[in-house]
Amino acid sequence: MTPENQKKYDEKLKRIKDATALKEPDRVPICPVPELYPIYNAGYTVAEVIYDTSLQKSRNAAIKYLTDFDPDTGTGAGLVFAGEGPAMERIRPKNMRWAGMPGAIIDENSLQQFIEYPLLLDDEYEEFFKDRTGWALKKALPRVSGLFDPLADFQYNLGNASRGARQLASLFSTPAYRAMIQDFWAIEDFYQVYQARVDEINQMVYEMGYPVVRGGAAGVPFDFYSDFLRGTLLACADLYDRPEDVQRYIDEALEVTLENIRATKGQDEGKHISMALHKGMDGFMSDEHYRKYYWSHLQKIILAIIDSGKVPYIYTEGKYNTRIDCLTEVPPGKVIYHFEEVDIQLAKKELDGIACIRGAFPANTVVYKTPSVIDEKVKETMDILAPGGGYLFSTGYPIEGCPVENMEALLLAVEKYGKY
Repeated sequence: MTPENQKKYDEKLKRIKDATALKEPDRVPICPVPELYPIYNAGYTVAEVIYDTSLQKSRNAAIKYLTDFDPDTGTGAGLVFAGEGPAMERIRPKNMRWAGMPGAIIDENSLQQFIEYPLLLDDEYEEFFKDRTGWALKKALPRVSGLFDPLADFQYNLGNASRGARQLASLFSTPAYRAMIQDFWAIEDFYQVYQARVDEINQMVYEMGYPVVRGGAAGVPFDFYSDFLRGTLLACADLYDRPEDVQRYIDEALEVTLENIRATKGQDEGKHISMALHKGMDGFMSDEHYRKYYWSHLQKIILAIIDSGKVPYIYTEGKYNTRIDCLTEVPPGKVIYHFEEVDIQLAKKELDGIACIRGAFPANTVVYKTPSVIDEKVKETMDILAPGGGYLFSTGYPIEGCPVENMEALLLAVEKYGKY
């Protein structure tokens, strides 16, 4: 890194750290969530980027985005499955659609789409809790990916070593299992090369003078239960019909999550551990249920992340006004809450001196309004959230496509009104 870029990097990182610690930096940090925007800005389609295994298009898009707009946080290959198209075709996920996939099922410029359906059926709970590995191999994996279809018929009878080896050798030598194993090898070879290219892009972004603060991810156990095991409708019903099963699973999953976080202590200190809250928004469940099945676990995970030396970065999907009383129950200056939609006056009042606020600016304003309207809205937002520090500017949710002049107006307004 050149001395000039090192100075830029240090200034940007200090700006982010100061705001996170509830201090006033030299100005409000500009931390957009670019997601698809750099792809559009570089003139590519999402499908092109997903199937560019060289990641050259992702590299070009990152360079152009950072050079054009100079945000305070860097961006790399992103979370859009850039370059992973051929691997996804081998994995054959049944609960996901992506731009450029065979059959052109979704638009070439669409973000990936997930299909929610239950993996855990009503009559499988005893098996699920008694033999989680067996259930996952024979039931869950074949339901979620075509790669694992052969496992649905997996049978193995315990016996002496030679008999067991012969039985499994015969099974794994069938055409279906041979094809699955060959796909495994190809997928692993693919991702070995892929990860090296991702690391090169991250290093390039660093050397350009932009911090990449993302250091990993975690999740709330109830979200996993709802998103993957049961689906939203059944998960809601389970809170009333089988609360003991819900409680048992989320408690077990919490212990695994905490153990994994504790194992990272001393690694990537200061990095942000992202958690997207899928099912915690206003109105999804009662306040009593939220505290019992959601916040009680989320709070423990937040504390474990802090104890591991990292920063919990909590992305609250949906409207989050009635949950703020829970969000205040964390150590001051250690947590970032990114709001997709919230009453910003309420958020500032309740979280001032407790947690850093990010987001809450409506992305649709940048996409559909004029530069003058954007300027006014930024000023209104800054007047409420900036005083006293503890604010990272971002839109509530990612900007996809918008006029270049609108993005320029947005960032100029943040610089103009975000000074202390």
